Amino acid sequence: MNWPLFRTKDDTRGLEELNTDRKKVVIVGAGFAGLSAIETLHDKNFDVLLIDRHNFATFQPLLYQVATAGLNPGDVSFPIRTLLRKYPKVRFRQGELVKITPESNLIELEDGSRIGYDYLILAFGATSNYFGIKGAAEYSHAIYTLDDAIEVRNRIFHQFEKAAAHGISDGCLTFVVVGGGATGVEMAGASAELCDRALRTDYTSIPRSLVRVILVEQRSKVLEVFDEALSEYALEELRRRKVEVMLGSTVDEITPDTVHLKGGVEIPYGILIWAAGVGAPPLASTLGLPQGRGGRIVVNPDLRVADHENIFAVGDIAAATSGDELVPQLAQPALQEGRHAGLQIINLAQDLPTSAFSYKDRGIMATIGRRAAVAQLKGGIDLTGWLAWMAWLVLHLITLLGVRNKLSVLINWLWHYVSWGKGPRVILGG
Repeated sequence: MNWPLFRTKDDTRGLEELNTDRKKVVIVGAGFAGLSAIETLHDKNFDVLLIDRHNFATFQPLLYQVATAGLNPGDVSFPIRTLLRKYPKVRFRQGELVKITPESNLIELEDGSRIGYDYLILAFGATSNYFGIKGAAEYSHAIYTLDDAIEVRNRIFHQFEKAAAHGISDGCLTFVVVGGGATGVEMAGASAELCDRALRTDYTSIPRSLVRVILVEQRSKVLEVFDEALSEYALEELRRRKVEVMLGSTVDEITPDTVHLKGGVEIPYGILIWAAGVGAPPLASTLGLPQGRGGRIVVNPDLRVADHENIFAVGDIAAATSGDELVPQLAQPALQEGRHAGLQIINLAQDLPTSAFSYKDRGIMATIGRRAAVAQLKGGIDLTGWLAWMAWLVLHLITLLGVRNKLSVLINWLWHYVSWGKGPRVILGG
């Protein structure tokens, strides 16, 4: 079975006529990098096929707010087919990549479909890196997909309902977050605020002193990539929100109800969120492509996969460098890499030389909670508190997909701000 606009040589039955003047570009992954590549290529002389295992794109930076009941799942997801309506040369196929045959310019999907390409862009993202820690993959929760966020939200409220019905057992209402980077800090801060609101309004029989939010970080500070003053501000704000921050603490093993730290410390927990590292998904190691640190696919300076002239890797899955440094696995680099790959394909189709990717750092941000954030911007500008929080809100609203999503998120944020103390929306799934 083959995609009509991207047929293979050995099967032409019942397929549409191709525009032989246009090269075929296949993009795997509808994240920041993949969609950025489409923005660059959609109005050029290419037929583009986007493949993703979901039929919606997810705005990953706000998944933690879904996990802590601050936003609805629909606020951070957008139908891919709706997004592509304005691009007549771009098609979408839901499916999962399982194999690449570079010598034949073919990929294969899980359902057996074989799809031909002239150029291939791999942008299928990353997943958690558990660093070989026993029990981490089995018993912790990561937040990389919409399903992950919903599962975490439901588990949190399940623990509250369990405590309200049967009393508080050891660790039942202890929420542990492992990793003191931006994701860990945002999740810990939001979890603490969720607990405060939930106990004040919906679970009034549960004493706040019996609910713990613990952030475990191996290094000596949180937000290590931020300036020292911003890191210290974030630490103070977390502790002000009653988050127990354990610096210099290394996870040794995780069991179904206890996290064991090196040195003999044991913490019983109700739910454990893993935010300690980013790694390549299992798919990356099955494609026969060169891999580097963390399983990321090795690419040349122009983002073409090493030893492959017409395959690009971009976003979190690519071991892209700028100068002598590995490019961080963040949204902004992914957007820039996707655009750069698209521009190189345009050059290659015209027999023009490619150029090296150069990452333009526009700054980094993290929110700790309501009216508290840190922003390290281009030009050495550091912001904290309410001003940084507003900058964070505006940036995320601008980059959200879809007008409906922007309005929905804005309304939800405004409502939470003016109705603070009325409690979260408690919704339990199956």
